[in-house]
Amino acid sequence: MELKSGLPLAAQQYEALLRKNVILTWRHKKSAALQLFSSLFFIFLIFCIDKAVKSRFSSTTAYSNVRDPKPIVEPPIPPCEDKFFINTPCYDFLWSGNGSTRVASIVSAIMRNNPGRKIPGEKVKSFSTPREVDAWLESNPMRCPGALHFVERNSTVISYGIQTNSTPVAKRGTYEDPTFKFQIPLQVAAEREISRSLLGDPNFSWVVSFKEFAHPATETFSAVGSAGPTFFLAIAMFGFVFQISSLVTEKELKLRQAMSIMGLYDSAYWFSWFTWEAFLTLLAALFTVLFGMMFQFNFFKHNSFAILFLLFFLFQLNMLSFAFMISAFVSKSSSATTVGFSIFIIGFLTQLVTTFGFPYDNDFSKIYRAIWSLFPPNLLAKALDLLGNATATNEDEGISWQRRGKCTTHEPDCVITIEDIYQWLISTFLLWFLLAIYFDNIIPNSYGVRKSIFYFLSPSYWTGKDGNRVVEGSLCSCYGSIPPLDDATPNDEDVLAEETAVKQQAAVGNIDPDVAVQIRGLTKTYPGTTKIGCCKCQRSSPYHAVKGIWVNLAKDQLFCLLGPNGAGKTTVINCLTGITPITEGDGGNIIFLVFHL
Repeated sequence: MELKSGLPLAAQQYEALLRKNVILTWRHKKSAALQLFSSLFFIFLIFCIDKAVKSRFSSTTAYSNVRDPKPIVEPPIPPCEDKFFINTPCYDFLWSGNGSTRVASIVSAIMRNNPGRKIPGEKVKSFSTPREVDAWLESNPMRCPGALHFVERNSTVISYGIQTNSTPVAKRGTYEDPTFKFQIPLQVAAEREISRSLLGDPNFSWVVSFKEFAHPATETFSAVGSAGPTFFLAIAMFGFVFQISSLVTEKELKLRQAMSIMGLYDSAYWFSWFTWEAFLTLLAALFTVLFGMMFQFNFFKHNSFAILFLLFFLFQLNMLSFAFMISAFVSKSSSATTVGFSIFIIGFLTQLVTTFGFPYDNDFSKIYRAIWSLFPPNLLAKALDLLGNATATNEDEGISWQRRGKCTTHEPDCVITIEDIYQWLISTFLLWFLLAIYFDNIIPNSYGVRKSIFYFLSPSYWTGKDGNRVVEGSLCSCYGSIPPLDDATPNDEDVLAEETAVKQQAAVGNIDPDVAVQIRGLTKTYPGTTKIGCCKCQRSSPYHAVKGIWVNLAKDQLFCLLGPNGAGKTTVINCLTGITPITEGDGGNIIFLVFHL
Protein backbone atom coordinates (compact mmCIF):
# COMPACT_ATOMS: atom_id res chain seq x y z
CA MET A 1 0.00 0.00 0.00
CA GLU A 2 1.29 3.43 -0.92
CA LEU A 3 2.25 5.62 2.05
CA LYS A 4 0.38 8.91 2.11
CA SER A 5 0.26 12.02 4.25
CA GLY A 6 -2.09 14.89 4.97
CA LEU A 7 -5.62 14.71 3.60
CA PRO A 8 -4.96 11.62 1.42
CA LEU A 9 -3.77 9.77 4.54
CA ALA A 10 -6.83 10.92 6.50
CA ALA A 11 -9.09 9.70 3.68
CA GLN A 12 -7.24 6.38 3.59
CA GLN A 13 -7.65 5.95 7.34
CA TYR A 14 -11.31 6.94 7.14
CA GLU A 15 -11.95 4.29 4.48
CA ALA A 16 -10.15 1.60 6.46
CA LEU A 17 -11.96 2.43 9.70
CA LEU A 18 -15.31 2.55 7.94
CA ARG A 19 -14.65 -0.91 6.56
CA LYS A 20 -13.71 -2.01 10.08
CA ASN A 21 -17.01 -0.73 11.46
CA VAL A 22 -18.95 -2.56 8.76
CA ILE A 23 -17.13 -5.82 9.58
CA LEU A 24 -17.77 -5.39 13.31
CA THR A 25 -21.47 -4.80 12.65
CA TRP A 26 -21.63 -7.93 10.51
CA ARG A 27 -19.94 -9.94 13.25
CA HIS A 28 -22.53 -8.68 15.73
CA LYS A 29 -25.55 -9.23 13.49
CA LYS A 30 -27.93 -9.87 16.38
CA SER A 31 -27.09 -6.57 18.04
CA ALA A 32 -27.45 -4.72 14.75
CA ALA A 33 -30.81 -6.37 14.05
CA LEU A 34 -31.99 -5.46 17.54
CA GLN A 35 -30.98 -1.86 16.95
CA LEU A 36 -32.77 -1.69 13.60
CA PHE A 37 -35.93 -3.69 14.29
CA SER A 38 -36.58 -3.21 18.01
CA SER A 39 -39.09 -0.52 17.05
CA LEU A 40 -41.43 -3.24 15.72
CA PHE A 41 -41.78 -4.78 19.19
CA PHE A 42 -42.28 -1.47 20.99
CA ILE A 43 -44.76 -0.15 18.45
CA PHE A 44 -46.69 -3.40 18.85
CA LEU A 45 -46.82 -2.69 22.60
CA ILE A 46 -48.15 0.80 21.87
CA PHE A 47 -50.74 -0.80 19.57
CA CYS A 48 -51.87 -3.10 22.42
CA ILE A 49 -52.09 -0.14 24.79
CA ASP A 50 -54.11 1.81 22.23
CA LYS A 51 -56.59 -1.04 21.80
CA ALA A 52 -56.91 -1.53 25.55
CA VAL A 53 -57.57 2.17 26.14
CA LYS A 54 -60.12 2.38 23.34
CA SER A 55 -61.90 -0.67 24.72
CA ARG A 56 -61.96 0.89 28.16
CA PHE A 57 -63.38 4.19 26.90
CA SER A 58 -65.75 2.63 24.37
CA SER A 59 -68.77 3.58 26.49
CA THR A 60 -67.98 7.30 26.38
CA THR A 61 -67.88 9.76 23.49
CA ALA A 62 -65.66 12.27 25.27
CA TYR A 63 -62.63 11.22 23.20
CA SER A 64 -64.24 11.47 19.76
CA ASN A 65 -65.96 14.05 17.58
CA VAL A 66 -69.71 13.31 17.58
CA ARG A 67 -71.41 14.84 14.54
CA ASP A 68 -74.51 12.60 14.35
CA PRO A 69 -75.16 10.90 17.73
CA LYS A 70 -76.72 7.48 17.68
CA PRO A 71 -80.27 7.33 19.14
CA ILE A 72 -80.86 5.42 22.37
CA VAL A 73 -84.05 3.36 22.01
CA GLU A 74 -85.80 1.63 24.94
CA PRO A 75 -82.91 1.88 27.41
CA PRO A 76 -83.39 -0.70 30.20
CA ILE A 77 -83.16 0.05 33.89
CA PRO A 78 -79.74 -1.39 34.78
CA PRO A 79 -79.04 -3.58 37.81
CA CYS A 80 -77.98 -1.56 40.82
CA GLU A 81 -74.68 -3.48 40.85
CA ASP A 82 -73.71 -1.71 37.61
CA LYS A 83 -73.41 1.61 39.41
CA PHE A 84 -69.93 2.75 40.38
CA PHE A 85 -69.24 2.34 44.09
CA ILE A 86 -72.48 0.69 45.30
CA ASN A 87 -73.02 -1.03 48.63
CA THR A 88 -74.73 -4.42 48.67
CA PRO A 89 -77.41 -5.48 49.12
CA CYS A 90 -78.80 -2.79 46.87
CA TYR A 91 -82.03 -1.89 45.04
CA ASP A 92 -82.56 -1.15 41.34
CA PHE A 93 -84.93 1.68 42.22
CA LEU A 94 -87.18 2.95 44.99
CA TRP A 95 -90.70 4.28 44.57
CA SER A 96 -93.25 6.19 46.63
CA GLY A 97 -97.07 6.25 46.42
CA ASN A 98 -97.79 2.69 47.51
CA GLY A 99 -101.12 3.80 48.91
CA SER A 100 -102.54 3.71 45.35
CA THR A 101 -103.45 0.37 43.78
CA ARG A 102 -103.11 1.86 40.31
CA VAL A 103 -99.61 3.13 41.04
CA ALA A 104 -98.65 -0.30 42.37
CA SER A 105 -99.82 -1.91 39.12
CA ILE A 106 -97.78 0.63 37.13
CA VAL A 107 -94.65 -0.25 39.13
CA SER A 108 -95.33 -3.97 38.61
CA ALA A 109 -95.55 -3.35 34.85
CA ILE A 110 -92.25 -1.42 34.94
CA MET A 111 -90.58 -4.38 36.62
CA ARG A 112 -92.20 -6.92 34.29
CA ASN A 113 -91.62 -5.05 30.99
CA ASN A 114 -88.05 -3.86 31.60
CA PRO A 115 -86.21 -4.46 28.26
CA GLY A 116 -83.71 -7.26 28.41
CA ARG A 117 -84.50 -8.51 31.90
CA LYS A 118 -87.29 -8.59 34.44
CA ILE A 119 -86.60 -6.78 37.68
CA PRO A 120 -87.15 -9.14 40.65
CA GLY A 121 -89.35 -7.95 43.48
CA GLU A 122 -86.56 -8.02 46.05
CA LYS A 123 -84.66 -5.42 44.01
CA VAL A 124 -87.39 -2.78 44.41
CA LYS A 125 -88.52 -1.09 47.63
CA SER A 126 -91.72 0.94 48.11
CA PHE A 127 -92.64 3.85 50.40
CA SER A 128 -95.69 5.99 51.04
CA THR A 129 -94.22 9.46 50.59
CA PRO A 130 -91.04 11.04 49.11
CA ARG A 131 -90.06 12.10 52.62
CA GLU A 132 -89.80 8.47 53.66
CA VAL A 133 -87.63 7.81 50.60
CA ASP A 134 -85.29 10.66 51.61
CA ALA A 135 -85.05 9.32 55.14
CA TRP A 136 -84.19 5.84 53.89
CA LEU A 137 -81.58 7.15 51.43
CA GLU A 138 -79.97 9.20 54.19
CA SER A 139 -79.68 6.20 56.50
CA ASN A 140 -78.66 3.81 53.68
CA PRO A 141 -76.14 5.66 51.50
CA MET A 142 -74.93 4.18 48.22
CA ARG A 143 -77.56 1.43 48.08
CA CYS A 144 -79.83 2.68 45.27
CA PRO A 145 -79.14 4.68 42.06
CA GLY A 146 -82.61 6.33 41.78
CA ALA A 147 -86.23 6.63 42.85
CA LEU A 148 -89.67 7.26 41.26
CA HIS A 149 -92.32 9.34 43.06
CA PHE A 150 -95.92 8.78 41.82
CA VAL A 151 -99.03 10.83 42.62
CA GLU A 152 -102.48 9.76 41.34
CA ARG A 153 -104.33 13.06 41.13
CA ASN A 154 -107.48 11.72 39.46
CA SER A 155 -108.57 9.01 37.08
CA THR A 156 -106.95 10.71 34.08
CA VAL A 157 -103.89 12.34 35.63
CA ILE A 158 -100.93 10.52 37.18
CA SER A 159 -97.86 12.64 37.81
CA TYR A 160 -94.40 11.39 38.65
CA GLY A 161 -90.97 12.64 39.63
CA ILE A 162 -87.47 11.17 39.26
CA GLN A 163 -84.78 11.33 41.93
CA THR A 164 -81.19 10.42 41.03
CA ASN A 165 -77.76 11.32 42.33
CA SER A 166 -76.02 13.57 39.79
CA THR A 167 -72.68 13.75 41.66
CA PRO A 168 -69.85 12.99 39.16
CA VAL A 169 -68.33 9.60 39.87
CA ALA A 170 -65.20 8.27 38.14
CA LYS A 171 -63.75 4.79 38.16
CA ARG A 172 -60.28 4.21 36.67
CA GLY A 173 -60.57 7.41 34.66
CA THR A 174 -64.11 6.73 33.31
CA TYR A 175 -66.91 9.03 34.45
CA GLU A 176 -70.38 7.66 35.05
CA ASP A 177 -73.21 9.47 33.25
CA PRO A 178 -76.20 9.41 35.65
CA THR A 179 -78.52 10.98 33.05
CA PHE A 180 -78.25 8.34 30.32
CA LYS A 181 -77.46 5.44 32.63
CA PHE A 182 -80.20 5.84 35.27
CA GLN A 183 -82.44 8.89 34.80
CA ILE A 184 -83.57 8.36 31.19
CA PRO A 185 -84.31 4.60 31.63
CA LEU A 186 -86.51 5.43 34.68
CA GLN A 187 -88.21 8.24 32.75
CA VAL A 188 -88.97 6.08 29.69
CA ALA A 189 -90.25 3.20 31.83
CA ALA A 190 -92.51 5.45 33.94
CA GLU A 191 -94.03 7.29 30.94
CA ARG A 192 -94.55 4.05 29.02
CA GLU A 193 -96.42 2.28 31.78
CA ILE A 194 -98.40 5.37 32.85
CA SER A 195 -99.58 5.81 29.25
CA ARG A 196 -100.59 2.14 28.97
CA SER A 197 -102.43 2.35 32.28
CA LEU A 198 -104.36 5.46 31.30
CA LEU A 199 -105.19 4.03 27.86
CA GLY A 200 -106.09 0.63 29.28
CA ASP A 201 -103.90 -1.09 26.67
CA PRO A 202 -101.00 -3.09 28.17
CA ASN A 203 -99.56 -3.73 24.67
CA PHE A 204 -99.58 -0.09 23.58
CA SER A 205 -96.43 0.62 21.55
CA TRP A 206 -94.29 3.28 23.18
CA VAL A 207 -91.09 3.94 21.23
CA VAL A 208 -89.12 7.02 22.28
CA SER A 209 -85.43 7.55 21.44
CA PHE A 210 -82.93 9.97 22.92
CA LYS A 211 -79.74 11.49 21.52
CA GLU A 212 -76.90 13.31 23.16
CA PHE A 213 -75.93 16.68 21.69
CA ALA A 214 -73.41 16.67 18.85
CA HIS A 215 -70.04 17.84 20.16
CA PRO A 216 -66.32 17.84 19.44
CA ALA A 217 -63.99 15.70 21.51
CA THR A 218 -63.96 17.15 24.99
CA GLU A 219 -60.83 15.17 25.90
CA THR A 220 -57.93 13.98 23.76
CA PHE A 221 -55.84 10.85 24.06
CA SER A 222 -53.07 9.54 21.85
CA ALA A 223 -51.40 6.27 22.73
CA VAL A 224 -48.30 7.29 20.77
CA GLY A 225 -48.24 10.75 22.34
CA SER A 226 -48.72 9.38 25.87
CA ALA A 227 -46.79 6.10 25.93
CA GLY A 228 -44.58 6.84 22.92
CA PRO A 229 -41.85 8.90 24.65
CA THR A 230 -40.87 6.04 26.94
CA PHE A 231 -40.94 3.38 24.21
CA PHE A 232 -39.13 5.46 21.59
CA LEU A 233 -36.50 6.34 24.18
CA ALA A 234 -36.09 2.61 24.81
CA ILE A 235 -35.63 2.08 21.06
CA ALA A 236 -32.87 4.70 20.97
CA MET A 237 -31.18 3.20 24.05
CA PHE A 238 -30.23 0.04 22.14
CA GLY A 239 -28.02 1.98 19.77
CA PHE A 240 -26.89 4.17 22.67
CA VAL A 241 -25.61 1.22 24.72
CA PHE A 242 -24.07 -0.56 21.73
CA GLN A 243 -22.20 2.58 20.72
CA ILE A 244 -20.80 3.23 24.19
CA SER A 245 -19.78 -0.42 24.47
CA SER A 246 -17.97 -0.36 21.11
CA LEU A 247 -16.06 2.84 21.86
CA VAL A 248 -15.11 1.80 25.39
CA THR A 249 -14.05 -1.69 24.24
CA GLU A 250 -11.56 -0.19 21.80
CA LYS A 251 -10.28 2.05 24.58
CA GLU A 252 -10.22 -0.74 27.17
CA LEU A 253 -8.31 -3.15 24.89
CA LYS A 254 -5.95 -0.30 23.98
CA LEU A 255 -6.82 -0.71 20.30
CA ARG A 256 -7.46 3.02 20.03
CA GLN A 257 -4.03 3.74 21.55
CA ALA A 258 -2.36 1.29 19.18
CA MET A 259 -3.96 3.01 16.18
CA SER A 260 -2.88 6.41 17.51
CA ILE A 261 0.72 5.17 17.81
CA MET A 262 0.54 4.15 14.15
CA GLY A 263 -0.44 7.69 13.18
CA LEU A 264 -4.24 7.64 13.33
CA TYR A 265 -5.94 11.01 12.88
CA ASP A 266 -8.62 11.77 15.46
CA SER A 267 -10.79 13.24 12.70
CA ALA A 268 -10.69 9.98 10.71
CA TYR A 269 -11.54 7.98 13.82
CA TRP A 270 -14.55 10.02 14.89
CA PHE A 271 -16.00 10.62 11.45
CA SER A 272 -15.76 6.94 10.53
CA TRP A 273 -17.78 6.05 13.62
CA PHE A 274 -20.22 8.86 12.96
CA THR A 275 -20.77 7.92 9.31
CA TRP A 276 -21.58 4.28 9.96
CA GLU A 277 -23.70 4.85 13.05
CA ALA A 278 -25.58 7.68 11.34
CA PHE A 279 -26.39 5.29 8.50
CA LEU A 280 -27.75 2.71 10.96
CA THR A 281 -29.69 5.47 12.70
CA LEU A 282 -31.23 6.53 9.40
CA LEU A 283 -32.41 2.97 8.74
CA ALA A 284 -33.75 2.64 12.31
CA ALA A 285 -35.72 5.88 11.99
CA LEU A 286 -37.13 4.80 8.63
CA PHE A 287 -38.25 1.44 10.01
CA THR A 288 -39.84 3.15 13.02
CA VAL A 289 -42.07 5.28 10.79
CA LEU A 290 -42.91 2.39 8.47
CA PHE A 291 -43.84 0.08 11.34
CA GLY A 292 -46.04 2.80 12.81
CA MET A 293 -47.86 3.19 9.49
CA MET A 294 -48.20 -0.58 9.27
CA PHE A 295 -50.20 -0.59 12.52
CA GLN A 296 -52.45 2.17 11.12
CA PHE A 297 -51.92 4.70 13.90
CA ASN A 298 -53.50 8.08 13.21
CA PHE A 299 -50.26 9.51 14.57
CA PHE A 300 -48.31 8.03 11.64
CA LYS A 301 -51.06 8.26 9.00
CA HIS A 302 -52.10 11.89 9.43
CA ASN A 303 -48.82 13.58 10.35
CA SER A 304 -46.37 14.29 7.55
CA PHE A 305 -43.97 11.44 6.77
CA ALA A 306 -41.09 13.92 6.55
CA ILE A 307 -42.00 15.42 9.92
CA LEU A 308 -41.97 12.01 11.63
CA PHE A 309 -38.88 10.65 9.90
CA LEU A 310 -36.84 13.77 10.60
CA LEU A 311 -37.93 13.78 14.25
CA PHE A 312 -36.91 10.18 14.93
CA PHE A 313 -33.72 10.50 12.90
CA LEU A 314 -32.57 13.70 14.61
CA PHE A 315 -33.45 12.36 18.04
CA GLN A 316 -31.54 9.10 17.58
CA LEU A 317 -28.66 11.02 15.97
CA ASN A 318 -28.65 13.27 19.02
CA MET A 319 -28.51 10.25 21.32
CA LEU A 320 -25.61 8.95 19.17
CA SER A 321 -23.48 12.06 19.79
CA PHE A 322 -24.59 11.96 23.44
CA ALA A 323 -23.22 8.40 23.60
CA PHE A 324 -19.93 9.64 22.08
CA MET A 325 -19.61 12.14 24.91
CA ILE A 326 -20.61 9.73 27.70
CA SER A 327 -18.09 7.14 26.46
CA ALA A 328 -15.24 9.50 27.35
CA PHE A 329 -16.12 9.06 31.03
CA VAL A 330 -16.54 5.26 30.94
CA SER A 331 -13.46 3.09 31.33
CA LYS A 332 -14.97 -0.41 31.17
CA SER A 333 -17.24 -1.82 28.48
CA SER A 334 -19.13 -3.84 31.10
CA SER A 335 -20.40 -0.55 32.52
CA ALA A 336 -22.11 0.45 29.27
CA THR A 337 -25.37 -1.34 30.14
CA THR A 338 -25.46 0.26 33.59
CA VAL A 339 -24.86 3.70 32.12
CA GLY A 340 -27.53 3.15 29.48
CA PHE A 341 -30.07 1.99 32.05
CA SER A 342 -29.30 5.02 34.23
CA ILE A 343 -29.80 7.39 31.30
CA PHE A 344 -33.08 5.63 30.48
CA ILE A 345 -34.40 6.03 34.04
CA ILE A 346 -33.45 9.72 34.08
CA GLY A 347 -35.02 10.20 30.65
CA PHE A 348 -38.20 8.43 31.73
CA LEU A 349 -38.58 10.72 34.75
CA THR A 350 -37.86 13.93 32.83
CA GLN A 351 -40.24 12.89 30.04
CA LEU A 352 -42.92 12.28 32.64
CA VAL A 353 -42.44 15.83 33.91
CA THR A 354 -42.49 17.16 30.34
CA THR A 355 -45.87 15.57 29.60
CA PHE A 356 -47.34 17.58 32.47
CA GLY A 357 -46.34 20.84 30.77
CA PHE A 358 -43.02 21.74 32.38
CA PRO A 359 -41.32 23.88 31.18
CA TYR A 360 -42.93 24.35 27.74
CA ASP A 361 -45.56 26.76 28.97
CA ASN A 362 -45.87 30.52 29.24
CA ASP A 363 -45.74 30.22 33.03
CA PHE A 364 -42.07 29.18 32.95
CA SER A 365 -38.97 31.17 32.10
CA LYS A 366 -37.06 30.74 28.84
CA ILE A 367 -33.99 29.85 30.88
CA TYR A 368 -35.76 26.78 32.26
CA ARG A 369 -36.80 25.76 28.75
CA ALA A 370 -33.26 26.19 27.42
CA ILE A 371 -31.72 24.07 30.17
CA TRP A 372 -34.46 21.43 29.91
CA SER A 373 -34.05 21.21 26.12
CA LEU A 374 -30.39 20.22 26.41
CA PHE A 375 -31.46 16.67 27.30
CA PRO A 376 -32.67 14.95 24.08
CA PRO A 377 -35.49 12.80 25.61
CA ASN A 378 -37.28 15.96 26.80
CA LEU A 379 -37.47 17.32 23.25
CA LEU A 380 -38.78 13.97 22.00
CA ALA A 381 -41.52 13.93 24.67
CA LYS A 382 -42.70 17.43 23.72
CA ALA A 383 -42.62 16.67 19.99
CA LEU A 384 -44.67 13.49 20.44
CA ASP A 385 -47.12 15.40 22.62
CA LEU A 386 -47.63 18.02 19.89
CA LEU A 387 -47.97 15.42 17.13
CA GLY A 388 -50.21 13.20 19.27
CA ASN A 389 -52.64 16.01 20.13
CA ALA A 390 -52.77 16.96 16.46
CA THR A 391 -54.03 13.45 15.56
CA ALA A 392 -56.06 12.56 18.67
CA THR A 393 -59.25 11.91 16.69
CA ASN A 394 -59.90 10.40 13.28
CA GLU A 395 -60.91 13.79 11.89
CA ASP A 396 -57.70 15.60 12.94
CA GLU A 397 -55.44 16.42 10.01
CA GLY A 398 -52.13 16.29 11.88
CA ILE A 399 -49.13 18.51 11.22
CA SER A 400 -47.98 18.98 7.64
CA TRP A 401 -44.49 19.95 6.56
CA GLN A 402 -45.69 23.46 5.67
CA ARG A 403 -47.11 23.96 9.20
CA ARG A 404 -44.12 22.64 11.13
CA GLY A 405 -43.31 26.15 12.38
CA LYS A 406 -46.86 26.95 13.55
CA CYS A 407 -48.78 26.14 16.72
CA THR A 408 -51.48 23.47 16.56
CA THR A 409 -55.18 24.08 17.14
CA HIS A 410 -54.97 22.13 20.39
CA GLU A 411 -52.22 24.44 21.66
CA PRO A 412 -52.65 27.79 19.89
CA ASP A 413 -50.42 29.69 22.37
CA CYS A 414 -47.52 27.22 22.27
CA VAL A 415 -44.00 28.32 23.19
CA ILE A 416 -42.23 25.72 21.02
CA THR A 417 -43.06 24.25 17.62
CA ILE A 418 -41.85 21.20 15.73
CA GLU A 419 -39.42 23.39 13.80
CA ASP A 420 -38.00 24.75 17.05
CA ILE A 421 -37.51 21.19 18.27
CA TYR A 422 -35.61 20.36 15.07
CA GLN A 423 -33.31 23.32 15.66
CA TRP A 424 -32.70 22.26 19.24
CA LEU A 425 -31.91 18.67 18.21
CA ILE A 426 -29.43 19.80 15.56
CA SER A 427 -27.77 22.30 17.91
CA THR A 428 -27.42 19.86 20.79
CA PHE A 429 -26.15 17.18 18.41
CA LEU A 430 -23.26 19.45 17.43
CA LEU A 431 -22.71 20.38 21.09
CA TRP A 432 -22.45 16.76 22.26
CA PHE A 433 -20.22 15.82 19.32
CA LEU A 434 -17.76 18.65 20.00
CA LEU A 435 -17.76 17.89 23.72
CA ALA A 436 -17.11 14.22 22.94
CA ILE A 437 -13.95 15.12 21.00
CA TYR A 438 -12.90 17.61 23.68
CA PHE A 439 -13.35 15.24 26.62
CA ASP A 440 -11.69 12.42 24.69
CA ASN A 441 -8.57 14.58 24.46
CA ILE A 442 -8.41 16.01 27.98
CA ILE A 443 -9.42 12.93 30.00
CA PRO A 444 -6.40 10.66 30.66
CA ASN A 445 -6.25 7.49 28.60
CA SER A 446 -5.28 4.04 29.88
CA TYR A 447 -1.67 5.21 30.18
CA GLY A 448 -2.61 8.34 32.11
CA VAL A 449 -1.77 10.61 29.17
CA ARG A 450 -3.94 13.50 28.05
CA LYS A 451 -3.79 16.84 26.30
CA SER A 452 -3.92 20.20 27.95
CA ILE A 453 -7.35 21.52 28.92
CA PHE A 454 -6.83 24.43 26.53
CA TYR A 455 -5.14 22.43 23.77
CA PHE A 456 -7.54 23.79 21.14
CA LEU A 457 -6.27 27.34 21.78
CA SER A 458 -2.76 26.43 20.62
CA PRO A 459 -2.07 27.41 16.98
CA SER A 460 0.24 24.40 16.68
CA TYR A 461 -2.76 22.11 17.23
CA TRP A 462 -4.49 23.44 14.13
CA THR A 463 -1.33 23.65 11.99
CA GLY A 464 -0.24 20.13 12.91
CA LYS A 465 3.20 21.25 14.13
CA ASP A 466 3.72 19.72 17.57
CA GLY A 467 -0.04 19.95 18.04
CA ASN A 468 -0.31 16.54 19.63
CA ARG A 469 1.83 17.39 22.65
CA VAL A 470 0.41 15.63 25.67
CA VAL A 471 0.73 15.79 29.44
CA GLU A 472 0.21 13.30 32.23
CA GLY A 473 -2.02 13.12 35.28
CA SER A 474 -5.70 13.56 36.03
CA LEU A 475 -7.70 16.74 35.58
CA CYS A 476 -7.64 17.39 39.33
CA SER A 477 -3.85 17.06 39.67
CA CYS A 478 -1.44 19.95 40.05
CA TYR A 479 2.18 19.38 39.02
CA GLY A 480 5.11 20.46 41.08
CA SER A 481 8.45 21.49 39.65
CA ILE A 482 10.72 18.79 38.22
CA PRO A 483 14.10 18.68 40.01
CA PRO A 484 17.21 18.53 37.79
CA LEU A 485 18.61 15.10 37.02
CA ASP A 486 21.85 14.20 38.79
CA ASP A 487 24.71 14.22 36.30
CA ALA A 488 26.05 10.88 37.44
CA THR A 489 28.59 8.83 35.45
CA PRO A 490 27.49 5.23 34.71
CA ASN A 491 29.36 2.64 36.82
CA ASP A 492 29.34 -0.04 34.12
CA GLU A 493 32.24 0.31 31.65
CA ASP A 494 30.24 -1.00 28.69
CA VAL A 495 27.41 1.42 29.39
CA LEU A 496 29.88 4.30 29.71
CA ALA A 497 31.62 3.34 26.47
CA GLU A 498 28.28 3.17 24.58
CA GLU A 499 27.19 6.53 25.97
CA THR A 500 30.49 8.16 25.01
CA ALA A 501 30.29 6.76 21.47
CA VAL A 502 26.73 7.93 20.95
CA LYS A 503 27.53 11.41 22.29
CA GLN A 504 30.49 11.71 19.91
CA GLN A 505 28.33 10.61 16.94
CA ALA A 506 25.61 13.09 17.93
CA ALA A 507 28.15 15.91 18.29
CA VAL A 508 29.57 15.49 14.78
CA GLY A 509 26.26 14.37 13.22
CA ASN A 510 27.78 11.11 12.04
CA ILE A 511 25.41 8.15 12.34
CA ASP A 512 26.56 4.63 11.55
CA PRO A 513 24.46 3.22 8.66
CA ASP A 514 24.14 -0.03 10.64
CA VAL A 515 22.27 1.84 13.37
CA ALA A 516 18.49 1.60 13.08
CA VAL A 517 17.59 3.77 16.05
CA GLN A 518 19.75 6.13 18.05
CA ILE A 519 18.57 7.20 21.51
CA ARG A 520 20.15 10.39 22.78
CA GLY A 521 19.80 11.19 26.46
CA LEU A 522 16.31 9.80 26.90
CA THR A 523 14.97 11.04 30.24
CA LYS A 524 11.63 10.40 31.82
CA THR A 525 10.68 11.93 35.15
CA TYR A 526 7.27 11.75 36.74
CA PRO A 527 6.81 15.03 38.58
CA GLY A 528 5.36 15.27 42.04
CA THR A 529 1.64 15.91 42.03
CA THR A 530 -0.97 17.26 44.38
CA LYS A 531 -4.26 15.41 44.09
CA ILE A 532 -7.17 17.35 45.52
CA GLY A 533 -9.81 15.06 46.96
CA CYS A 534 -12.70 15.37 49.37
CA CYS A 535 -11.39 17.46 52.29
CA LYS A 536 -7.81 16.29 51.73
CA CYS A 537 -4.77 16.81 49.53
CA GLN A 538 -2.36 14.03 48.63
CA ARG A 539 1.16 14.85 47.48
CA SER A 540 3.71 12.62 45.80
CA SER A 541 7.43 13.16 45.23
CA PRO A 542 9.03 13.32 41.77
CA TYR A 543 10.29 10.01 40.40
CA HIS A 544 13.05 9.54 37.81
CA ALA A 545 12.02 6.50 35.80
CA VAL A 546 14.67 6.81 33.05
CA LYS A 547 17.91 8.70 33.74
CA GLY A 548 19.42 9.73 30.43
CA ILE A 549 19.95 6.79 28.10
CA TRP A 550 22.44 7.05 25.23
CA VAL A 551 22.41 3.94 23.07
CA ASN A 552 22.42 2.74 19.46
CA LEU A 553 20.03 0.03 18.31
CA ALA A 554 21.66 -2.03 15.58
CA LYS A 555 19.94 -2.78 12.30
CA ASP A 556 18.46 -6.24 11.70
CA GLN A 557 18.95 -7.31 15.31
CA LEU A 558 16.52 -8.15 18.09
CA PHE A 559 16.79 -5.57 20.85
CA CYS A 560 15.89 -6.62 24.41
CA LEU A 561 15.81 -4.73 27.67
CA LEU A 562 16.83 -6.68 30.77
CA GLY A 563 16.54 -5.50 34.34
CA PRO A 564 14.62 -5.85 37.60
CA ASN A 565 11.13 -4.49 38.23
CA GLY A 566 11.10 -0.72 38.27
CA ALA A 567 14.24 -0.39 36.16
CA GLY A 568 12.34 1.55 33.46
CA LYS A 569 12.11 -1.02 30.68
CA THR A 570 8.42 -0.44 29.93
CA THR A 571 8.85 3.32 30.25
CA VAL A 572 11.60 3.29 27.62
CA ILE A 573 9.44 1.32 25.17
CA ASN A 574 6.46 3.60 25.84
CA CYS A 575 8.61 6.65 25.16
CA LEU A 576 10.04 5.12 21.97
CA THR A 577 6.58 4.26 20.64
CA GLY A 578 5.07 7.62 21.59
CA ILE A 579 2.70 6.30 24.26
CA THR A 580 4.34 8.30 27.04
CA PRO A 581 5.74 11.81 26.55
CA ILE A 582 9.42 12.35 27.34
CA THR A 583 10.48 14.79 30.00
CA GLU A 584 13.27 16.76 28.32
CA GLY A 585 14.46 17.76 24.90
CA ASP A 586 12.91 19.15 21.80
CA GLY A 587 12.17 15.85 20.15
CA GLY A 588 15.71 15.47 18.83
CA ASN A 589 16.71 13.31 21.73
CA ILE A 590 15.00 10.35 20.03
CA ILE A 591 15.77 9.82 16.35
CA PHE A 592 13.94 7.21 14.29
CA LEU A 593 15.68 6.46 11.00
CA VAL A 594 12.52 5.63 9.11
CA PHE A 595 14.30 4.52 5.99
CA HIS A 596 16.08 1.80 8.01
CA LEU A 597 12.90 0.55 9.76
